Amino acid sequence: MSRQLRGSIMLFMTALIWGTAFVAQKSGMDTMPPIAFNGIRTLIGGIALLPVIYIMGRIAKKKGTYHEETPREKKTLWIGGVCCGIALMLAGNIQQIGMCYTSAGKTGFITALYVILVPLLGLILRKKIRPIFWACVAASAVGLYLLCIPADGGFGEVNKGDLIILLCSLMFAFHILTIDYFSPKVDGVKMSCIQFFVAGGISCILAPIIDPALGFAIPGLSNVLACWFNILYAGIMSCGVAYTFQVVAQADVEPTLASMLLCLESVFAVLAGAVILGEAMGVREIIGCVLMFAAIVVAQLPSREPDAEIGKQV
Repeated sequence: MSRQLRGSIMLFMTALIWGTAFVAQKSGMDTMPPIAFNGIRTLIGGIALLPVIYIMGRIAKKKGTYHEETPREKKTLWIGGVCCGIALMLAGNIQQIGMCYTSAGKTGFITALYVILVPLLGLILRKKIRPIFWACVAASAVGLYLLCIPADGGFGEVNKGDLIILLCSLMFAFHILTIDYFSPKVDGVKMSCIQFFVAGGISCILAPIIDPALGFAIPGLSNVLACWFNILYAGIMSCGVAYTFQVVAQADVEPTLASMLLCLESVFAVLAGAVILGEAMGVREIIGCVLMFAAIVVAQLPSREPDAEIGKQV
């Protein structure tokens, strides 16, 4: 098996895991409130990366490529991990709250709009945008309208869950720009591990305050055990395994193919929601998904001009 084929399979699996994880997140809230669920699963994601860091370090030492961080690099690593963790905490918790009011499939597609929002926010940093990108923005806006606004209603009929997920997408865009700033300076896997612990720790501290304010009861051990599979899947598979697959695979797969494979995440979210949760979409909503998917794919295609780097890191 060639390295590119192996990498392509790993990226396909990454998209599949991320897409189906929306179902785990949605189902987990049958017995767990949103902030507590997100806090526990994110902490588990950090724990899952600890053996990955150890194994990758052992492999690097055997190959003679191991690099011991300087005190300055360690400081940058921790600052980056904390900043990314705070951004991830905001994005992840807003997403989890939004899922209380909308479907897993819609959540997958609307969240994926961060691909469009990252370059738009990059304008603030004076990053260039290709002309075709504005067509992607227009297509995604039309797709979002068809997906979220009923044919017999207006903007007053928008599902509040969809609006919350749109805010979540904006938060993920900020998260990615934060990663874009720190990742060239530090070890990406180590920074991701730190961000998971920071996001999970803050969420667990906030859960007893925010969850009751949203009308949810504080969960007990029985609630956690009742949705153990969903928590472990969203934590170990979505955070630990999928992230590691992405980091390893993208070194062997050319950017265009990698972007297209990772875009399948939103498609898998819809399929998983339909098959596992029985969620359904009408023709109007499906057309909206197709437009958004096309816009997301085109927006990620590389060009000769430098753009804001786009990639999923959670």
